[in-house]
Amino acid sequence: MSIPANLKYSKSHEWVKPEADGTVTIGITHHAQELLGDMVFIELPDVGRTLKQKDECAVAESVKAAADVYAPISGEVIAVNSPLVDEPGKINEDAYSAWLFKMKPSSQAEIDALLDAAAYTELVENEDH
Repeated sequence: MSIPANLKYSKSHEWVKPEADGTVTIGITHHAQELLGDMVFIELPDVGRTLKQKDECAVAESVKAAADVYAPISGEVIAVNSPLVDEPGKINEDAYSAWLFKMKPSSQAEIDALLDAAAYTELVENEDH
């Protein structure tokens, strides 16, 4: 399993990519989509919505189950990946390019406190046992 080193991760299996302009891009990890299976539906948060860290903000539904997606950090939703609504299977193809939404973060400290790739790898390996 490939876990990109340039991303940060939450314990609830969301990835966070800090962008050059200070915003962040958020999606679910390869591990999360693997656990869910074939994606059939995705519900994205509304642009302009202010989220607190750990708020339920999206839903990923597969043939097996529906799972809540949690905000890995606090901030304002500034964009959503609308094409995913029509093609949720893109998440299965490449979870790290099929982003869900972008945020303007309200706390750099929350981003810094997220897991790095090594810590996330360890979390996933421990879950599997």
